[in-house]
Amino acid sequence: MSISSRQPKPKKCRVATCGASFVPARLGQAVCSPDCAILDAPKNLERARKSLAQVERREIKVRKEKLKSRADHLREAQAAVNEFIRLRDAHLPCISCDSTPNDNDLMTGSRWDAGHYRSVGACPELRFEPLNIHRQCVRCNRNLSGNAVEYRIRLLHRIGIDKVDWLEGPHPARKYTVDEIKAIKADYRAKTRELKRAAA
Repeated sequence: MSISSRQPKPKKCRVATCGASFVPARLGQAVCSPDCAILDAPKNLERARKSLAQVERREIKVRKEKLKSRADHLREAQAAVNEFIRLRDAHLPCISCDSTPNDNDLMTGSRWDAGHYRSVGACPELRFEPLNIHRQCVRCNRNLSGNAVEYRIRLLHRIGIDKVDWLEGPHPARKYTVDEIKAIKADYRAKTRELKRAAA
């Protein structure tokens, strides 16, 4: 007997109040009659609505991604790097003034930035370099323009003279492509997830 001439096996009607046994007349048939199909329809409509909403959300996300400028991608990648830095240094005091979240001075201890030793404006090629970025209190980073002298003193203790010399040395100009920026964002988001898992 060929495959095409085989009879379909009997199925149980999907409608809970029916439960009758029937032989499907077509592929994928789940109910025994038009009456049961009407009873089953609301469940299918809800599933279809959810599926459609999911497709629409994906399409919106894709459209938004296409509309992003290079600057938008840079901002997102920097945010991902900064989140990693703040988490990496969560147990450390401010790189410039040694304040901690427990200090009484709320201006220095309550909020944290990821402060660059060499600024993005002065050295854009080091904007994503983790040796160049450390947890810093808002006061030092924003109000004191990075508090660079104190930053350097503590940076020498934290990473050593060789690495500070390397940061202060010349670096080739770097123009990141959008794909490279996306890869940096994805990489640092993964690193952040890993740190959060380790801390849990």
